[in-house]
Amino acid sequence: MRLYNTLGRSKQEFVPQRGNDVSMYVCGITAYDLCHVGHARSAVVFDVLVRYLRFKGYHVTFVRNFTDVDDKIIKRANELGLSSQEVAERNIQEFYLDMDALSVLRADVEPRCTGHIPEMIALTQGLIEKGHAYATLSGDVYFKVRSFAGYGKLSGRNIEDLQSGARVEPGEEKADPLDFALWKAAKPGEPFWDSPWGQGRPGWHLECSAMSEKYMPLPLDIHGGGQDLAFPHHENEIAQSEAATGKEFARFWVHNGFVQINSEKMSKSLGNFFTIRDILAKFMPETLRYFLLSMHYRSPLDFSFEALEEAEKGVRRIYTALSQAREAVSGTKWSKSPLPQEMLEELSGYEQGFAAALEDDLNTAGALGHLFGVVRLAGRILEDKTLRKAEAGRDALSRILSAVEGWSGVLGVFGREPAELLAELKACRAVRKGIQAEQVEALLAARLEARRAKDFAASDAIRDELAALGVEVKDTPAGQAWDVL
Repeated sequence: MRLYNTLGRSKQEFVPQRGNDVSMYVCGITAYDLCHVGHARSAVVFDVLVRYLRFKGYHVTFVRNFTDVDDKIIKRANELGLSSQEVAERNIQEFYLDMDALSVLRADVEPRCTGHIPEMIALTQGLIEKGHAYATLSGDVYFKVRSFAGYGKLSGRNIEDLQSGARVEPGEEKADPLDFALWKAAKPGEPFWDSPWGQGRPGWHLECSAMSEKYMPLPLDIHGGGQDLAFPHHENEIAQSEAATGKEFARFWVHNGFVQINSEKMSKSLGNFFTIRDILAKFMPETLRYFLLSMHYRSPLDFSFEALEEAEKGVRRIYTALSQAREAVSGTKWSKSPLPQEMLEELSGYEQGFAAALEDDLNTAGALGHLFGVVRLAGRILEDKTLRKAEAGRDALSRILSAVEGWSGVLGVFGREPAELLAELKACRAVRKGIQAEQVEALLAARLEARRAKDFAASDAIRDELAALGVEVKDTPAGQAWDVL
């Protein structure tokens, strides 16, 4: 497998350093608010990476942290009249609700900053002893950026460029404007812990170094997060961890691209964001997950509700085809007609192509293309009356269903019961269009009565009324069926 390594700015072959074991750390949320679509993208991307590595047979130790003490959390707590702990805990539980809905697997270890203060103090003390950090009179502790020769190797920035325009803010006691905080002296009303430098709390960058090193040996195989974390967060992690241990911190640095609105990064600071809850009020979680996987993880992803509607159509096509294929396979009368050789070769190509796409820097968009390919092939088999009833057709459809089942476990989509999923999709479309299911059912009952009375004018009038609501009616052997136009 080849992964793009931000550290080397190239795709590199990924081989675990400890046999079959893979260590992976991903920066989690700062728990001060509900998660938005950008958070969802990062979570889904690394969820698929973990799933695929396990699918390949690796034993993955996956650690994803929670930042549960931070300036943003303290500010929100003050606004709400709550403690920082209450704000963080509430938003961590909301995070789980969102991620569970999106089928994001729980990490093996999910450490919280406040549960690892001793490790952070010890890391800070070690950096001071080695001359890489210093404490100020007020109780802040800063990392000496110039003491670490490799600073900038992840982001490609150099000290001279960073120094231009850098300055010490009023009230800071930095020796150098480039230095960053490892420990912050407590301000009135803030949560704090006792330390050798007085009461205070850890800096954000310090948290991930201490927590990752506690649960996995260095170097980590993979360290991941959003593109915006590469600098300064991940750059600072490298500096403090490698300065403290003398070891390489992580071998592969994997960063997902931004979710954008009108070509601008989606973020809370810009106010141009939608929470996951905003989306799930109108669309199924599987639609959002599919949308997030429809573009290569390193590319920008343009968000719009129109794009989500297109994604929903794709999900619907796949599940409709799977439902039809299952129904055909369950038949009992089969002929001996062979499957054309070119169809067999096409099926093999899709099977090989799916794995090849994921092997090439986790190209989920390419993998989905191959999944759609096998579904289109299933459609051609189903449309051919001879192949549909042939043993070879049945075997090919069974092979396609089996392939999609395996792929769904990697991508986290297309693994549900089709009839149930399609019914939920219809309900979501109805909600967006303001269609009341009870009203539709009442009109359908009236139409049925009109048809039984052979009052076809009344029946047609009710059909027109339903069409005006955005409802399509189909008369099937099983009775009336309706869908949203």
